[in-house]
Amino acid sequence: MNRLILASGLATALVVAITNASVGQETAPQAAAVTTEPGRVAGTSAADIAAPKRIEIAFVLDTTGSMGDLIDGAKRKVWAIADEVRKQHPNAEIRIGLVGYRDRGDVYVTDKWDLSTDISAVYGKLLEYRAQGGGDWPESVNEALAVAVNKLAWTEGKDTRRLIFLVGDAPPHMDYPQDVPFTDTLKIAADKEIVVDALQCGKAQDTELAWKTIAQLGKGRYAQIPQSGGVVQIHTPYDDEILQIQIRLNRTIVPYGSQRRQADVKEKAMRAAAAPAPAASDMASYNIRAKSEAERAKVVTGEGDLVADVLAARAEPEKVDRKDLPEELQKLSAAELKVAVEAKVAERKRLQSDLGALVAKRDAAVAAEKMKTPAGKDGFDRVVEELLREQTR
Repeated sequence: MNRLILASGLATALVVAITNASVGQETAPQAAAVTTEPGRVAGTSAADIAAPKRIEIAFVLDTTGSMGDLIDGAKRKVWAIADEVRKQHPNAEIRIGLVGYRDRGDVYVTDKWDLSTDISAVYGKLLEYRAQGGGDWPESVNEALAVAVNKLAWTEGKDTRRLIFLVGDAPPHMDYPQDVPFTDTLKIAADKEIVVDALQCGKAQDTELAWKTIAQLGKGRYAQIPQSGGVVQIHTPYDDEILQIQIRLNRTIVPYGSQRRQADVKEKAMRAAAAPAPAASDMASYNIRAKSEAERAKVVTGEGDLVADVLAARAEPEKVDRKDLPEELQKLSAAELKVAVEAKVAERKRLQSDLGALVAKRDAAVAAEKMKTPAGKDGFDRVVEELLREQTR
């Protein structure tokens, strides 16, 4: 379809949708101040109220064929984004969710991973995303936003910040008769106090029109980022050493519980060991930076590591049912099991102490590099971090 005709049709559909959404309101939404300059953000600010106890972030990602570089960048940077939030809010619970979307006729229209504190599991899901499909130009943005707003397990309450980052390069289909238009979905988001930001990959004018409208109605921000995502990985002299410590920390993990839970823990440890050194450093930083001793004890997020639970005083090795232990530990006596686990506890404490010093040095090196070079300032991760600093105050 001719893109000019499509843009004209989209503009008409947006005007109609916004007009319908405004019926019954005393005033129409104020126009957001927006910019098409990459990396610059503008709009209305989230309420600046008491520090949040919980921060919930959903990434709604276009996973069609043109988004390969952005998705690869998100895989490399999701831990850095989570770590940046923890730096700003060390006492807050952080929950992240995903909604991948394509279009009707593809392998899936939407593919969601619910909001969770288990960032290791979120990272695993993100690694599964592949840029495929798409076909025609518009995508199922309406359905993706509806899933994010209505199907994710958002927490209620004034002490929680709720944010959605819509990231894509193509406008929504406004011609699907069974779709709930984003204008209706964004009214629900406003009722739930969910801020919706719109990050446009590339410079397509029809997408710009839609994304600015979504950001305005979502009480969020619009930003334009490079089609590639613009992610720049900052390497430091400490990354390799941090990775080696992370690998040794993985050896202190004792999976326990059901076979499924043990397998999940092992898989998380394998993903951590296979991560690129800078991403592994971000992962280690996130875990070591936790204020809670129970969270800081973890090498991988989520449940199922006996050593973490012993450190957090949630479990005693000798009281664990033998069938819930790895096979090599099931044959040990209670006393032998306690000695074996205590040795891993001591090793973890020592390694995490070394890691804490390295993370502090790496923080300084990364901050200095960001100040020194403009590369990556308009990238997906840096723009998201800027918005999170502003909107989670």
